[in-house]
Amino acid sequence: MDAITTAAPTHSLRERMLQDMTMRGFGAHTQNDYIRHVRNFAAFLGRPPDTATVEDLRRYQVDQHERAVGPATINGAVSALRFFFGITLRRPEMALALVVVRFTPKLRVVLSVEETARLLEAAPGIKYKAALSVAYGAGLRVSEVAHLKVDDIDSTRMMIRVEQGKGRKDRNAMLSPHLLDLLRQWWREGLMSVVVVGQRNIIDNADS
Repeated sequence: MDAITTAAPTHSLRERMLQDMTMRGFGAHTQNDYIRHVRNFAAFLGRPPDTATVEDLRRYQVDQHERAVGPATINGAVSALRFFFGITLRRPEMALALVVVRFTPKLRVVLSVEETARLLEAAPGIKYKAALSVAYGAGLRVSEVAHLKVDDIDSTRMMIRVEQGKGRKDRNAMLSPHLLDLLRQWWREGLMSVVVVGQRNIIDNADS
């Protein structure tokens, strides 16, 4: 029997799926993606997703191909729906209707040394220049750069500690002398800004 005759409330399904993903250590980004894919499937279906049949999943994938949805998006939906039906609903037979798209990833464009230098010089201020330099020079992701703390910079071992990066794992990245000097400039400028703001607050309080 393909369909469940009594549908659970949609919000309950969402909470149960979130709990299932949390128990398995899925990161917040992955959880949001999985929920979004299931929500898109429910919108296509026009009814609660737990009432779907194998044929509904097949129709959904056919629709994705007709709309020229990219392979990465299709495969992301496959992973999300397999989890939803296989783990949350305990209906592993539904996964048989889901087809992964095979594709050859394209090589990424790598900037030359001169192009990289021009990109960094075009940054509007030391803050953005330092952030771009860390991302490019040390291989950090945007979220990892945004969460860096002063204590993560180890100038003795010339390392950058990345906590809870991709896959919720910690790792170390190399820190070059040039990048260390740039980070120190950024830190000094930030410290100076705090001092100036503090002095202004003192003056304003004295005048009031």
